[in-house]
Amino acid sequence: VQSLPTRPAVILYVEENRMLLQTVRDVLEFAGWYVKPCGSDGYAVAYVEGAEHFDLLLIDHDFRGFSGLALTERARRKQHRRETPVVLISLEDLKDEAERAGADAFLRKPNNLIELVETIRRLLDAREPSAA
Repeated sequence: VQSLPTRPAVILYVEENRMLLQTVRDVLEFAGWYVKPCGSDGYAVAYVEGAEHFDLLLIDHDFRGFSGLALTERARRKQHRRETPVVLISLEDLKDEAERAGADAFLRKPNNLIELVETIRRLLDAREPSAA
């Protein structure tokens, strides 16, 4: 029996810095995932609250006039996002706050891209039913 090819995981990446957005997107897509980039706080809220499927949310906390922590909390209040893994990233050490907001992982900027890929892979693998 030939198994169907699995579709790549879809990651919503909320990041204001365009250069960082493109760099991280390139790395994550090279790792085999599809990245939906989002550089606007309004769109970020719309995507998190909307029905579009995402396998993981990667949220930068450091948005001008906008909080990645608040977006994480907003995601957790939505029924369809409660089980979606969330990785919060920030220049500040917000590990405890990120955990309280509902993030599954917190990483400090500047991003160690290898650590980011490993963290995302671990969270996505944990969601897949084990092959028996």
